[in-house]
Amino acid sequence: MKKVLSFFVLVFGCILLNAQATITQATGWLETAYIKWTPVTGADSYKVYYTGGGFTDKIIDNQLIRNYGTYFRADILGLSPGNYTIKVVPVTNNIDGTATVSSSVTVLPHDRNGFAHSNGRIPGAYNLDGTLKPNAVVLYITQNNKNTVSMNVTGATVNPCVGLQTILDGFKKGNDTRPLDIRFIGNITDPSYLLNGDAVVENKSIAASSITLEGVGSDALINGWGIRIKNATNIEVRNLGFMLTDAAEGDNLSLQQDNSYIWAHNCDLFYGKPGSDADQVKGDGALDAKKSTYITFSYNHFWDNGKSCLLGLSEGTTAGLYITYHHNWFDHSDSRHPRVRYYSAHVYNNYYDGNSKYGVGSTMGSSVFVEGNYFRNAKYPILTSKQGTDVANGATGTFSGENGGVVKAFNNYMIGQNAFIPYNSSTAASHFDAYVASARNEVLGTNIKALQGNGTYNNFDTDTSLYVNAVVPDSPTAAKDNVTQYSGRVSGGDINWAFNNSVDDTSDAVNTGLMAVLQNYASSLVSIQGETAAPASSQTLLIASNNDQTVVTGNSMAPMVFTWGGTATDATVTGLPASGITFVKNTTAKTITVSGTPTADVDFTVTTVGSSGTPVSGTGSISVTATGTNPQGNEIHNFTTSNLASSFYTFTSANINSTDGTATFEGLTLTKRLKIESATGITYTTSAPSSLTLVFDPTFGGTIKVDNVSYTASSGVVTVPNVTAGSHSITKGSVANLFYIKTQYASSTVLATNESKVSEKLKIYPNPVETSFNISTSDTIELVNIINNAGEIIKTIRGNNKNINISELISGIYFVQIKTDKEIINQKIIKK
Repeated sequence: MKKVLSFFVLVFGCILLNAQATITQATGWLETAYIKWTPVTGADSYKVYYTGGGFTDKIIDNQLIRNYGTYFRADILGLSPGNYTIKVVPVTNNIDGTATVSSSVTVLPHDRNGFAHSNGRIPGAYNLDGTLKPNAVVLYITQNNKNTVSMNVTGATVNPCVGLQTILDGFKKGNDTRPLDIRFIGNITDPSYLLNGDAVVENKSIAASSITLEGVGSDALINGWGIRIKNATNIEVRNLGFMLTDAAEGDNLSLQQDNSYIWAHNCDLFYGKPGSDADQVKGDGALDAKKSTYITFSYNHFWDNGKSCLLGLSEGTTAGLYITYHHNWFDHSDSRHPRVRYYSAHVYNNYYDGNSKYGVGSTMGSSVFVEGNYFRNAKYPILTSKQGTDVANGATGTFSGENGGVVKAFNNYMIGQNAFIPYNSSTAASHFDAYVASARNEVLGTNIKALQGNGTYNNFDTDTSLYVNAVVPDSPTAAKDNVTQYSGRVSGGDINWAFNNSVDDTSDAVNTGLMAVLQNYASSLVSIQGETAAPASSQTLLIASNNDQTVVTGNSMAPMVFTWGGTATDATVTGLPASGITFVKNTTAKTITVSGTPTADVDFTVTTVGSSGTPVSGTGSISVTATGTNPQGNEIHNFTTSNLASSFYTFTSANINSTDGTATFEGLTLTKRLKIESATGITYTTSAPSSLTLVFDPTFGGTIKVDNVSYTASSGVVTVPNVTAGSHSITKGSVANLFYIKTQYASSTVLATNESKVSEKLKIYPNPVETSFNISTSDTIELVNIINNAGEIIKTIRGNNKNINISELISGIYFVQIKTDKEIINQKIIKK
């Protein structure tokens, strides 16, 4: 009997081992591929391999294999373009079964045209060929592990960092420069720890850092929360769906401040949670960008959004702000495609599909090149503030009275619009929507200008140093086809909705059918291979909802309250007290309250303590900004306190002098000093205009070279007032000893926005100013800075010049900083 039974077991086992997966689909996509197969009876798990791209039978990560009940699916990420085969092997009792190999699939490259890839930068964790960068770290985020996933992050306050935002907080410090690829799987609702409803991505804008946030497959969703990027560089966001966001910032995905080289592409953007204002019934925003530069938004699918893409807020300058929008599908979205302030924006090869309000909007001196787009039933394809269609027939205008910009249009296809007024020197020299160029490289003269504000086109598109000049766009028809095929998530994503053009083309109301689909969405994902839900800690920490604050200099922060519970018996705080911020612990109420008036940026961590359960951590962040400026911090290096350790400045062939010196600066006593020798080099990169201060021995009167230009010290201090955004170097002029370095962003200076007491000896007239103003003073003028309302120095005049021409500036309020041989005076002027 035992022999018979053994025989049947053996035969049955052989049958299972010989069972093969039946492949139902194998598809190549943009630097990814995926395969689906029917479940194999008796299989415990599967192994999936791919061959191609220089690999033979390369196994993929377990988490990429998912069960959808009636089928399994595996996605392969990080593929270089080419042909591949995919092999599926069922596994039973740890024994591999018979493999099934797919037919060949073709993987295509992503389109990397756009400003985000300028200046040799490669945003995100992937190489230009689509493969992961060397030493990249891959992190998988799921609904089950979003609060418990852990990772050791170099320089983090506490390791391991537990939970998505805590891991991002670790990278915020900028000490861990490994490329980070965060892969989201399935429908992920709000993690327990967010910053005002957003996952916030920062890396101190360190050029060596790079982060990708991406979805796996066709069904990765950020559901109910948003992603916010600030103080960051080299960031990529791709293949994610965003819906029903109710974060305080209000956007699905937003670039908040001080960002550069950001690429957001192939995302699906759905409704947010309705706001309190009438124009927020579809949510506040979908994909906004403020105070950032070198940005590309491409191949995104906007689904009936109300306010799609706000660009610019209070930058106050048109210099150095670059962005690209290409191959996006504005699918029955209403407005802001984009709505541009200040920027040089390249808007090309997008599909405008039934837009009830307007397509592209230009304001505040912006220069917008609109080419190769397909406009179908866009009510007003292009608007410029306070002119042309915007105010035709007595209309009050769409842009709240803001000054206009200038739009250059070329080779766009328009059908079904209510109105479009091209520039015409005879009939529409002032009231026009856009200048329609006769050739792509046509240069616009200064006679083409905004009616309100007199802004002119800066011709950035013909600048040979920028990619725009050389790119070859699709024709509008080809662009439409590419957009509808490749925009949004892989294969169009898992949410399908067909708009009714006869109704939805002209309606700006919420589409109740689409909203119901979103509100009732349920993922068909059953399980992720190898995943077991990690148990939640029995210790708890309720993190303050306002734990990410920006505070104006001299003002108190709003108190933050952290509450511990569960099996936690106490909580500790690291990073406090600091810079005017302290905390009070109430052991009876189990709370830690953080408050104070910050004098500098502060980050801190609260961590629970208990005899059972694992500790839980949460962080707080307070940023200090001057009134009316960008919240953009200074970068200071003090050799006395930090030696050669810096996350901003890079030191080569650097040696600290074995003999201490003494210098004082801004209340600090400095002793340790860097020897500036022939081989010594200091490099750093800024993303905005700044000033540079170098402090040497008090008697030093020699020179130092900044970007190979010599500057002479005065009483041991060198100040370079205008350092452009980009990479910079400090090298030897004379033999010297350096105690201290400060990079101060123009938007950080209090002088930029605070008028000083009116000087008895100095007068400015006329004010308001039409073209120029005079400075009346008996003192010798050394320097005059013109500063916009965002705190940025936009013009500098050196020498004893008492007549200042500002005819090139747009109308508005400016600050004048006048340095004489006796004092520094700051006064406000109004430019007509």
